[in-house]
Amino acid sequence: MEKIEAAALPHNIEAEQALLGALLANNKAFESISDYLKPNHFADAVHAKIYEVISKLILREHAADVIMLKRYFEQQGTLNDVGGYQYLIKLAESASPLTNPEFYAQYIYEQYLRRELIATGYEIINHAMKEDIETTVNDQIEEAEKRLYDLSDKGDAGRGFIDFTQALTYSLGTIEKAYQNEGKISGISTGLDDLDKSTGGLNDSDLIVLAGRPAMGKTALATNIAYNVAELMSRSQNIDANKRGVAFFSLEMSADQLATRILSSTAGISSQRMHNGNIDNGEYDRIAEVARSLEKMPLYIDDTPGLTINAIRNRARRLKRTKGLGLIVIDYIQLITGSSKRGEANRVQELSEISRGLKIMAKELEVPVIALSQLNRGVEQREDKRPVMSDLRESGSIEQDADIVLFVYRENYYIEHEKPKETDKNYTPEKLEKWEQKMRATKYLAQVIIGKHRHGPTSTVDLSWNGEFAQFGNFIRDERLPEQIG
Repeated sequence: MEKIEAAALPHNIEAEQALLGALLANNKAFESISDYLKPNHFADAVHAKIYEVISKLILREHAADVIMLKRYFEQQGTLNDVGGYQYLIKLAESASPLTNPEFYAQYIYEQYLRRELIATGYEIINHAMKEDIETTVNDQIEEAEKRLYDLSDKGDAGRGFIDFTQALTYSLGTIEKAYQNEGKISGISTGLDDLDKSTGGLNDSDLIVLAGRPAMGKTALATNIAYNVAELMSRSQNIDANKRGVAFFSLEMSADQLATRILSSTAGISSQRMHNGNIDNGEYDRIAEVARSLEKMPLYIDDTPGLTINAIRNRARRLKRTKGLGLIVIDYIQLITGSSKRGEANRVQELSEISRGLKIMAKELEVPVIALSQLNRGVEQREDKRPVMSDLRESGSIEQDADIVLFVYRENYYIEHEKPKETDKNYTPEKLEKWEQKMRATKYLAQVIIGKHRHGPTSTVDLSWNGEFAQFGNFIRDERLPEQIG
């Protein structure tokens, strides 16, 4: 494939001349464009050199005019290389009082991005033409997506400092939203009232780490929240279209397993019975009815194993662009593949890179990210099994990068394994009865321990738990048996 000649690439020499002339006539105009326009953005090498010298003179608080430019280039012995003194005069005369430096600067920058897009396209083609045993096709696609997104991110030329008045407006908007919301929360509701009250809901740009030991119900809680949010989005008219969507990256369970869990929880039928076909006609009809009601749910599941953090970011960006996105759930951090190859970085460093990438993604896409995480085995080795922040320390910078850290804890799981046996030396019927009482009292109880909260205090939230349906719900504080709580 023949490459396009440089002269045919997008550029506009007259626009570059007009901008340089405007800067020579009014050095103050440099302030409004210097944040994003750089010398390499000019198509003409001579103009790039002249803009570079203008930048240096202004930044050193010298006047940048024809006389100073002539003197500078003469000292460097490069005056002829930039067209000589007459060309500098021509540039100065090319500006008029109507010349808009910001317009021309933005136009020149856009032409530069077009040239970069063409160059990136050729590099992607050339890379795809080569066979590399260490690079898979998926790796190439992922890298291409990343490069294209990085290029689009460059296009945000106006991004920079935000005036404090504007920041205050954003802040007041968030406060007003919380004030007007019936649940008094500023973010998206998880569907769990007490958890919402303690965290303020799921707020944009927050990284929420949901951690726990195996069998505590991390995936079940994340699935419940994802379903609750998607259900809210499907029926609420107050949510922007570009915020209607939940992305669930399931790196451990398949999409159909996750769907079965949601069906089980919503229909109130054990997933084991559904899997074995041990259901009657009425239950089958109820499952079919629930399935139809869930079809339009804006919940999108990606069960590709071993995704890298860059692949997750690329896919989330694409989903936001095409269908909308308001929440990302990742199950779980330790199953994300590190970007390092050939083992040059250890796993702790990889996890640090991954957690930073998750926080950057949350801020970049302006959506909350719930990332599940395993805890180290230290929990099992102590008498008090309730998780604490130190149980995350072996996971790199997860604790540091997270805005909120939630620990899922079910005391009943540990009590179940402490059942007194008649063969025990100190066994008594009273001990067995006491154990049974503790089992009954905790069977339907779960807790979410808020170990870190960047926006408020830490606390512990009680939730109801139904293991048959892997379902968390609002905890009702009364004297009824848990079985009676719907």
